[in-house]
Amino acid sequence: MMKTMQNEPASPALLDRRDERVLHDDSLAGWVRAFWDRIRSGDLGSLPVIVGLAIIWTVFQALNPVFLSSANLVNMLFDCSTVGVISLGIVCILMVGEIDLSVGSVSGFASALVGVFWINQGWPVVLAIFAAMAVGALIGSLYAFLFNRFGMPSFVSTLSGLLAVLGLQLYILGSTGSINLTYGSWLVNFGQIMVMPDPVAYALVAFAGITIFFSSYRTAARRRAAGLSSKSVGGLLLRAVIITVALEAVAFYLNQSRGVPWMFGLFVGLVAAMNYALTRTKWGRSMHAVGGNREAARRSGINVSRIYASAFVMCALLAATGGVLSAARLATASQQAGTGDVNLNAIAAAVIGGTSLFGGRGSAYSALLGIIVIQSIASGLTLLDLSSSLRYMITGAVLAVAVIVDSLARRSRISLGRA
Repeated sequence: MMKTMQNEPASPALLDRRDERVLHDDSLAGWVRAFWDRIRSGDLGSLPVIVGLAIIWTVFQALNPVFLSSANLVNMLFDCSTVGVISLGIVCILMVGEIDLSVGSVSGFASALVGVFWINQGWPVVLAIFAAMAVGALIGSLYAFLFNRFGMPSFVSTLSGLLAVLGLQLYILGSTGSINLTYGSWLVNFGQIMVMPDPVAYALVAFAGITIFFSSYRTAARRRAAGLSSKSVGGLLLRAVIITVALEAVAFYLNQSRGVPWMFGLFVGLVAAMNYALTRTKWGRSMHAVGGNREAARRSGINVSRIYASAFVMCALLAATGGVLSAARLATASQQAGTGDVNLNAIAAAVIGGTSLFGGRGSAYSALLGIIVIQSIASGLTLLDLSSSLRYMITGAVLAVAVIVDSLARRSRISLGRA
């Protein structure tokens, strides 16, 4: 009789109390158990890309000690910003389970528009930039109209857009093929040499740490008020302090060379703003819901067509913004802008960073982590004076691994009823 009772499964109430104790356990062992439970359930977060980035950095630093020098890292941050902003738009469109294959062409067209309006037509540079970004938003609106009104698959509409927009880019640039931007202008300086003063970089990092703490504290307070489990104030403070100290150390190291680029600061600011929009607003919750289950989202009262339209517009708008930054970085608008591997790198960065191809799961920080991985590979191979063919092969392999990990994690979540 006693043996039978010992073999009986625990009651649901007992399991709930055990889970609650685990959730309230702020000890190191409790954090490790909670972390391991998330891994087993398929909630990998940014862990795979962080591990992969550590491996990439270790290998390239061993092969060439210049790789992790402050000067090389500053150059990497400059180069990350242009395609990174485009990849941030890809995160938006992947969140709803769609794709935009024309982001490279849209970015190249936007850079060409800046050159034509500013240099050839004599417009003020700010007006030229806003005009290029407005055209990008208009292209996204056209994709949204074709998708919502006629049900045209995004793969087809954006593929046709890739060809059409590329044709427009070649047409407006004309026979010259390129337009040189004015050296010494603030736009070119922003893309090539402008860095934050040391005190500004340290202050921005401190502000980020304070924001992280108070944001986490407000979330914990709301959970406590609702009777849910939440992390202790001490744990939240420790986490914020660790992040702040680590970022201050990075800023200090970069300041040993040129410093933190303003263009990278703009990229990180856009990532933080997008993260807030995706996690703290009704629009962001609707994006997750539509990407997870379109029909369920529609039945819950979400305007599905409007959410799709916002995703297409945001993707094209950020692609145009990336094109403007690319023109500033290269100091030219040419027929080659937006071609080559720009399109593929933008999509690969979002996926490698952790955004799911199946929709409904992703983070704005995916673009940041993913583009750092891709640019690290490019920079490391360049320092080793190796062929660009290796970069394509390695990037393709990393992308394949990222998709496999995402698929396996999704299968694990489905098996546990958490998809």
